[in-house]
Amino acid sequence: MVPTLRPGDRLYVDPAAYRSSAPAPGEVVVVHDPELPSRWLVKRVALPPGSAELSASTVFLLGDDPAASRDSRSFGPVPRSLVVGRVYRCYAPPERRREL
Repeated sequence: MVPTLRPGDRLYVDPAAYRSSAPAPGEVVVVHDPELPSRWLVKRVALPPGSAELSASTVFLLGDDPAASRDSRSFGPVPRSLVVGRVYRCYAPPERRREL
């Protein structure tokens, strides 16, 4: 997620953010990796490019650095059930504190 997030950034995540609404394009979310569910990924919700199709139960995810990201372009849309929550703040390191 460089440049938005860097290794070592600490994040606040709202696990209740999507109980009554779907993730919106542009939001940063934490999801269980669809290929290795014990690992979490931080990605941005996006509209699918070209002919990729979404259902109401899936989200399309992109990393902010396309050349270095493993995202929905490689593993496809992700079931909403894998979304852990919405990232709303970076709280550490101190010089990078900000709302997302």
